[in-house]
Amino acid sequence: MTLRSLAALLALVAAPAAAQTLTVEQIMQRSEAWIGGWPSDAHWTLDGRAVHFSWNPQGRYPADSLFAVPAAGGTPERVDRPAAPRYDPNDTRADDGRRLAGTRDGDLFVTDRATGATTRLTRTPDAESDPVWLLDGRLAFVRTPPGGVPALVALDLATGAVETLTDLRRGTAPASPTVSRADSLVAARERALFPTLAERLRRDSLRTAARDARRRADDPPTVYVGTDGVEGLTVDPSGRYVTFRRRAADTSTPTRVFAAVTASGRTEAIEARPRVGAPDRPARLYLTDLARDTTVAVRLTGLPDSSRVLTAWGPLWSPAGDAVLDVRARDNRDRWIVALDPEAATTRVLDHQSDAAWIGGPGIGSWGGPGAMGWLPDGRLWLQTEATGWSHLAAVDVATGVVEALTEGAFEVDDVTLLPGGRLLFGSSEGDTGQWHTWTMPVPAPGRAAEAFAARTRLTGAVGRWDASVSPDGSRVAWLHSSSNRPPDLYVAAVGEAPVRVTESPTADWLAAYPWQEAEIVHVPASDGALVPARMYRPEAHGADANGAAVLFVHGAGYLQNAHRWWSQYHREWMFHHLLAQRGYVVLDLDYRASAGLGGGWRTAVAGHMGGRDLQDYVDASRWLGETRGVAPERVGIYGGSYGGFLTLMALFTEGEQFGAGAALRSVTDWAHYNDGYTRNILGDPAEAPEAYVRSSPITFAEGLADPLLMIHGLVDDNVQPQDIFRLSQRLIELGKTDWELAIHPVEAHGYTEPTSWTDAYRRILDLFERTVGAGGSE
Repeated sequence: MTLRSLAALLALVAAPAAAQTLTVEQIMQRSEAWIGGWPSDAHWTLDGRAVHFSWNPQGRYPADSLFAVPAAGGTPERVDRPAAPRYDPNDTRADDGRRLAGTRDGDLFVTDRATGATTRLTRTPDAESDPVWLLDGRLAFVRTPPGGVPALVALDLATGAVETLTDLRRGTAPASPTVSRADSLVAARERALFPTLAERLRRDSLRTAARDARRRADDPPTVYVGTDGVEGLTVDPSGRYVTFRRRAADTSTPTRVFAAVTASGRTEAIEARPRVGAPDRPARLYLTDLARDTTVAVRLTGLPDSSRVLTAWGPLWSPAGDAVLDVRARDNRDRWIVALDPEAATTRVLDHQSDAAWIGGPGIGSWGGPGAMGWLPDGRLWLQTEATGWSHLAAVDVATGVVEALTEGAFEVDDVTLLPGGRLLFGSSEGDTGQWHTWTMPVPAPGRAAEAFAARTRLTGAVGRWDASVSPDGSRVAWLHSSSNRPPDLYVAAVGEAPVRVTESPTADWLAAYPWQEAEIVHVPASDGALVPARMYRPEAHGADANGAAVLFVHGAGYLQNAHRWWSQYHREWMFHHLLAQRGYVVLDLDYRASAGLGGGWRTAVAGHMGGRDLQDYVDASRWLGETRGVAPERVGIYGGSYGGFLTLMALFTEGEQFGAGAALRSVTDWAHYNDGYTRNILGDPAEAPEAYVRSSPITFAEGLADPLLMIHGLVDDNVQPQDIFRLSQRLIELGKTDWELAIHPVEAHGYTEPTSWTDAYRRILDLFERTVGAGGSE
């Protein structure tokens, strides 16, 4: 422990909690200057010599300044520019055993594993990405010119020879010139009359045919993609098969928000995302066989109901040449893992996952897109599945289709890395869904998964969350670790050794300002028998007498976890809850139904009805506070932002008898006006399930408002747009409602950034609760 942190700790212990009165201004000041600017985005360099991370200790540097620490640990130093590109431990395609390939700022680099020497291969205005080693030693990668169509390129590092493997072009193939019947007859007569002309034409035709034959032998086939976009270019290890997706052009209509307070002094329009119900953009997978000079669409054979809109992600090629695709339905209710036969351009189903709500979970993806997958040393595929209701590791035999679970239990697994020597490293919430630790286990032989799982080892010990990044050679790990009352710091260690701390982020002022408490996790009994995890802040733990009131906080995003034992993205709210408890409020912060970290059934409980089971958890919490703390319903306040603001509105509009006041920040008021991917995934297509949008939207139930309501919104919010809150305000006006107010912050988007805006918002929230449900409201 440093002298600075020791002094801060002694000051913290010496000062009684009751004497340290927190203020909104103090809590909402710029975090990096007061709390300390914690590290993020920790990753290894491609040469494995250092860990790079973003950091701004004590707010002394520009935001997200880059720092480096040697592989074995030491003193972090600020660097202006990375000396080597970042290493992605899951991008096994960029490793041929001797060399690692990677990109930085759109250029290509290669590192020699033996010497650690890194060589820059390209310096172009094009964007180079997705490097893949071929069996013949060449390095293939995607090259995308500015505004152009991407191409797959192969580079021979020994000779410098470059070969373009694809010729994809926008537009349509040029049509053959048309000749009228009359002109055709005249030309035929001329050739009959003049043999010299006929002979010249014959020789020219032979020369053209020979030239075309050489072109076909040397060049890839030309494919015209019309107005489609091209994505996912990749090549198999042999260099014979190229795949890519063609995605239909975006024809959706964007929305707009308007910035009124600008540097130019003019009102500026900001183009934003379309609303839910945007047209589908089908993406079809194509395969080019360079040996046969052909390009065909891949047929997704073996899948039922071919009329559904499907997207095939991948393929993921194994070193042996096997290929698998992750196929998702547009409605995200079905996922197929299929083997690709490249010669026939057909597929064979290996695993089918289905959910009446939607497919998702850690390592699987909740909004479509490919899940995490990789190849085990014995040629089996590893992937993640929620077959048991929790996201777990499984292995698939590509030849037989046999699926074997590798982990099991009432916890989640994610962030999987295959280590040299046949071990898997992964993150897991085993033992406590409010913590995240790093584990290793042997890669099991087929049929021996239970033995391997029994031999698993936990590498991390301290309470909280450990997010691991593995070095290129698999021998060392860098972690970001935090607890609920300390922000993340960086640790490094060899695999199997105790992590060593290399950064110390919290400032002495912040540590001494208050005895910041670790989150107390309680479980609130719900009306359906479930136990809902919650962070609880008790007045007596903060040296205060209970004032007979309570505040319920609703986290955002829906599918997010906050009742955990690590540092929250809601750290301002966490400190605000200390302030409320200090003033006598009981505070509850629930991981209501739809939250992450508690399995598939928990996160999908809102399918088809947001504001149903999730809101009921808060109704049950209000009743539980009455039973256990004697808090009357009219003394219960509720607040939250984004999805939390939406649930706050639903609480006051539909369950007002259980609450006394509410503050709704950046709230969705009508799901028919929110974005397409998130909303359609949960409620379905608005044209096919309009009733789901009606019952899930607060604006439908605005007539039920009978309690004081504060609404807060940023004027340049291009996510939950201010139009949402303006429409609800007009609805309240026309309904004759009076006990509500709207506060606008003109320079803020969805995620507030200015301390002045944060301070203004939370002053208003505190004032609302103090004069309604708090001591002032009870008189």
